[in-house]
Amino acid sequence: MKRRQLLLTGTSAVALAACSGTGNGPTTILAPQVWRMATSWPPDSPGLSESAKRLAATIELASAGRIRIEVLPANESVPAFGVLDAVSRGEVQMGHSAAYYWQNKLPAAPLFCTVPFGMVADEISAWFEAGNGLSLWRELYEPLGVVPFPCGNTGVQSAAWSNREITSLDDLMGLKIRIPGLGAAVLAKLGAQPVAVPGAELLKALQSGAIDAAEWLAPMNDLAFGLQRAARYCYYPGWQEPGAVLECLVNAEVFKALPADLQAIVQQCCAAEYERTRVQFVVGNAKALTALTNTFRIEFRRLPDTVAEALKNASELVLDELAASDPFARRVIEDYRTFRKSLLTWRSMSETAFEQIRG
Repeated sequence: MKRRQLLLTGTSAVALAACSGTGNGPTTILAPQVWRMATSWPPDSPGLSESAKRLAATIELASAGRIRIEVLPANESVPAFGVLDAVSRGEVQMGHSAAYYWQNKLPAAPLFCTVPFGMVADEISAWFEAGNGLSLWRELYEPLGVVPFPCGNTGVQSAAWSNREITSLDDLMGLKIRIPGLGAAVLAKLGAQPVAVPGAELLKALQSGAIDAAEWLAPMNDLAFGLQRAARYCYYPGWQEPGAVLECLVNAEVFKALPADLQAIVQQCCAAEYERTRVQFVVGNAKALTALTNTFRIEFRRLPDTVAEALKNASELVLDELAASDPFARRVIEDYRTFRKSLLTWRSMSETAFEQIRG
């Protein structure tokens, strides 16, 4: 009953509008829809909760107030890792999160967020728009009654903050590190001990010694969370998340009840927010890096080549094992690899070659 009442709150305006519309002009919405958006982010998280709030405001503006969205920070009414379930059950109409949080429920889900040593932001966007990425993603979520939209990308992240030096593979043995997604499986193969820690609890876990290291995002978010107060070293590059996709989740019943123009508004606002968020991370990370280096004297270190090579090999093994264990994941991985391979030659002659001569 609770689920039905909540869904009716979101769709009743559409039903009223359908009764009052005419065949000769646009449908008139008699009352705004009021949605609740559950998120996986602590309040005031740069590029994360900010993106969710920006998306909600843009949808309200573009819809001329026909859709109004209340944004809920993590754990206010829905647990950080419970957003997908809440949208699926109709407890909220919308969610804002990252697909790799659902890997225990949907083994293929992390593939729609980020893949270790995989595609970067513009390549992933191309896979969604010009390849099979988005259709596969929606096929995966369809049984749950959820429609996903890509609505942001972090770009390449940092590898990890650590209180241990990482100079060889031996230093990964027994390393207790907060890391989600497929990257956790990769590090486990090399002897590390991945730990699931929500973002809001990350700083405390690192300061208390409950974990030795943490992968969060990149300088902008790491600085905002105060990770520079809890760890001495920051390693790069972010092999584990070369372009993490943020997802907007909409309850399928609610979305299908929308008139065509509002469906298009939700979709286009998500597409616009994807680019806004990507740009925010590009600029914000550059500024935060300066502060971390000059003000806090953080020591940034590149991962040793031997470690990076081992991580890359382990990543391919993790993907192969996932493909062998889950039929849907196999379909996605095969498509992902084929699409990425189709881009490699031109990328090596364009962006990669240009960056090498630009310096």
